[in-house]
Amino acid sequence: MSLRTWTVGLMAGMSMLTLTAQANAGEVRVTVAEYSAKTGPYFESVKKDFEAANPGITVKFEIVPWDVLLQKLTTDITAGTNADLSIIGTRWLIDFVQQDVAEPLDSYITPDFKGRFIDTFLSPSIMEGKTYGLPIAASARALYYNKELFEKAGIAQPPATWTDLQEDARKIKALGSGTFGFGLQGKEIETDVYYYYAMWSQGTEILNKDGTSGLSTPGALEAAKLYKSMIDEGLTEPGVTSNNREDVQNLFKQGKVGMMITAPFLSNQIKDEAPNLKYGVAAIPAGPTGARGTYGVTDSIIMFKNSKNKDEAWKLLDFLFTTEQRAKFTQGEGFLPVNKEEAKMDYYVNNADLAAFTALLPDARFAPVIPGWEEIAQITSDAMQKIYLGSAEPEAALKEAADKANAVLKK
Repeated sequence: MSLRTWTVGLMAGMSMLTLTAQANAGEVRVTVAEYSAKTGPYFESVKKDFEAANPGITVKFEIVPWDVLLQKLTTDITAGTNADLSIIGTRWLIDFVQQDVAEPLDSYITPDFKGRFIDTFLSPSIMEGKTYGLPIAASARALYYNKELFEKAGIAQPPATWTDLQEDARKIKALGSGTFGFGLQGKEIETDVYYYYAMWSQGTEILNKDGTSGLSTPGALEAAKLYKSMIDEGLTEPGVTSNNREDVQNLFKQGKVGMMITAPFLSNQIKDEAPNLKYGVAAIPAGPTGARGTYGVTDSIIMFKNSKNKDEAWKLLDFLFTTEQRAKFTQGEGFLPVNKEEAKMDYYVNNADLAAFTALLPDARFAPVIPGWEEIAQITSDAMQKIYLGSAEPEAALKEAADKANAVLKK
């Protein structure tokens, strides 16, 4: 469902909220994205601690799975039943701002409060000089590799280039026993992003300098051919288009995949679910000219313009972004710190896995802050699925996707 359809019924929904505002005075409702089994317990502890420190304010958290979050927000906003605050993918923010449903936070933000943040992670939520969100979660992507499989296959170190990765994947495949060289996701969230890693290594960007889609460029084609050749050679797990990010991560945790690209939170999952797995974290491989790129991600928490309890909601935001609360959430979920003081903690300074991700941040790209980005991302994912399945030739699929993307960009 397009975010541009929200306006239908929005004003009627706001009127309905006005009628119920008195009943909800002093209550802050928050829609929270579910990151892991630890998300709910963390916010339960926030509720307890915040309410104890702020008599008269109650907090109600609703935990929502990521795969239905955008649809739920779209429905709630249209009906005027949205919460006061919500976690969102920062890439959705431009649509919220254009629909005038996000409240600018600048009147609440003091210089000291702004000074808590690492600028890299705060800046994606600033549009036209106004701050519409705060980075609740931050991440990047890196290459995980199975040290035991590497040793068995005679591989001395993680691959520096995609050519090295292909060679390493062949050696791991040769081990047999149901092992796969490279884990490649082919459905759901970030299917497009998994393709961008190879594309960026070719020196190609998502958008060309003239603002058109980069999908029809030679580098984009080479990246698609690389992944397709690895699938055809049996270097990936079978049924790529049936596996989402979590599926591939599960294969890695089971010791069946030699290499995969994903986020810092996999390290926490391995510690909890596969503590005996020997693994390492390295940079995403470089392309022929040394180019490489990782995906920089922030999720933001925003305040809705129709909230009737904005002052109370801001108090909760202030509480969530204290160093103590940031550390509890970030370390529990396995994210990168967005708080400067938190980043100085020994937990981060002495953590080799997180250091590998932090080292990649200079190469990080964030999702383009443009209208219709979600539609373009889906167009890209659809094209990659066709290529992976062999139902379309890479060049034809990418040209069609670029034409569709450019049509969205021109709207």
